Amino acid sequence: MWNLKKQSVCFLMLIIGIPLLAQEKIMSDMESYYDFLALDGFTERAYLNYRTLSDSKWTVNQQAGDMWKQQIDFQKVSRSKALKIYGPECLVSYNSTAPYGQNDGLLWQGKGLNTYLSAGLRFEKYGFELTLKPEIAYSMNQNFEFVPPAYSGSLYEEKAAVYGYYGTRYVDAPQRFGNKAFVNYGWGDSEIRYSYKAFTVGFGSQYVWVGPSRINPILHSNHAPSYPKVDIGIRKAGLRFGKVNIGEIEARLWLGQLRESDYFDNDESNNNTLYTALSVGYAPSFLKGLVLTANRNYLSPWKSESLKAVLDLFYIPWKLSGARDVWDQRASIGLNYLLPASGFEVYTEIGLNDYSPSVYGYIRYPFHSMVYTSGMRKSVPMHLLSQSMRGELMLEVSNLEMSQDFQFQWAGTFYAHHQMKQGYTNRGQWLGAGNGTGGNSQYIGFKVYHQKGYVNVFAHRTNPDNDYIYQYSVGTINTDSVYTANMGKIKTKDQINNFKAVVSAGLNSTYFIRPNLQIYGGAVFIVEHNPLYNSISWRRTSTRYGFQLQGKLIYYL
Repeated sequence: MWNLKKQSVCFLMLIIGIPLLAQEKIMSDMESYYDFLALDGFTERAYLNYRTLSDSKWTVNQQAGDMWKQQIDFQKVSRSKALKIYGPECLVSYNSTAPYGQNDGLLWQGKGLNTYLSAGLRFEKYGFELTLKPEIAYSMNQNFEFVPPAYSGSLYEEKAAVYGYYGTRYVDAPQRFGNKAFVNYGWGDSEIRYSYKAFTVGFGSQYVWVGPSRINPILHSNHAPSYPKVDIGIRKAGLRFGKVNIGEIEARLWLGQLRESDYFDNDESNNNTLYTALSVGYAPSFLKGLVLTANRNYLSPWKSESLKAVLDLFYIPWKLSGARDVWDQRASIGLNYLLPASGFEVYTEIGLNDYSPSVYGYIRYPFHSMVYTSGMRKSVPMHLLSQSMRGELMLEVSNLEMSQDFQFQWAGTFYAHHQMKQGYTNRGQWLGAGNGTGGNSQYIGFKVYHQKGYVNVFAHRTNPDNDYIYQYSVGTINTDSVYTANMGKIKTKDQINNFKAVVSAGLNSTYFIRPNLQIYGGAVFIVEHNPLYNSISWRRTSTRYGFQLQGKLIYYL
């Protein structure tokens, strides 16, 4: 049952938010449009690897390629001014059967109605930027059947023992956030910043996206709520050796405070975690269109001595001691290659969760704890239909399953750690790939842009967490069952039959009713095969069907 307060909040979000909306954030429809124009060289990206609202700025090089110029003059909107207003942005969605959503920040799209609202302003003068863009989200959070959690005991009573994750015991990823509707508040894309030429330093909570991926970046996305952080570095800038131009460089170092969700454990001493990270991007001058990226981060206890992790970001030990294992680290390298002459882009990112014991370990088995995301985008001419239409074909595949040598030794997973018990999450949601730990993903989409908007069709298949299956399959013997005391569960050779898969297909479209006024709608059909990991055999399992509906109006001020 809804209480009066939450009913009122939801009503106000619907009434106030829908008439006046603006989509100005990373990975928005507007940003995706200008990123698409980059495929043909009509725009230039202001970033190499690290992206926030402040860093994502676009310059149109060829006005003839801007199909939406008659609908919204982005050059005029983005021109430097002392004051900029972010009109209210609202999202309304409905999930019929189970939670469904990705890269949606503060909002958790549970079963039932979900709404999100954000608005704000930015003041810029003398190198200073003050951005205030708070956000509020509502989730009806209706009940649905989920997998029994892997947690028990008084430490997790009424929390993870009821709503917690079903896989590893070292991750704060509730399957459901309590048993009633709730409202979340946050500062969103707010910050204060000072910049001088390429140098920049700031404090705030703006969402961060690193790496070349468009759906499942390995180390950081906008899937989880934002968090308070301080950062320092250089934005995309030219790099010279004497008088020789050797390319462009970008670097950012940041420290943040992650928070445990309300549904993990009853120990208040570990509610906060220190997040330290370093991101670097380099575009060589001798191979135009290529961008190389490197990212590394640590999770460590919220203590003053954990600040040593900042120095460790620049240190790669070849021989390990167990002392550093109290910190949880991940790293990735990637590349992005854009060929505007062909309207083609290809990218890949490889991530590591753990060191190899020595340099010889990398030689003998370089795939230890390795995961990856790879994809491509292609601009497709559509002159046979219309001179003012162009298509975008996008493919992306991801694999976050741990390597076999890792599984045989520790039966772990990429976003978990035996001492940092909340895992790679913030407020209960994944910091990296929205698909989650231990799974894989395959996405294909085709979007047609025209002068009045776009139409997009897509299909997406995922395995949410195959590592969950492997941890019960590895170590079994050819008998009916083997008891494992650590989890109190039964290992059987039939566990390998229990893979879960989610297949979705959708259609979404946006249309400019008139200049600056945009209407959006979308529908997704969702099929969950073996949703509770309890199939009888390869051929006999349960199936859960559902759908998601979305709608919004967008007005650009």
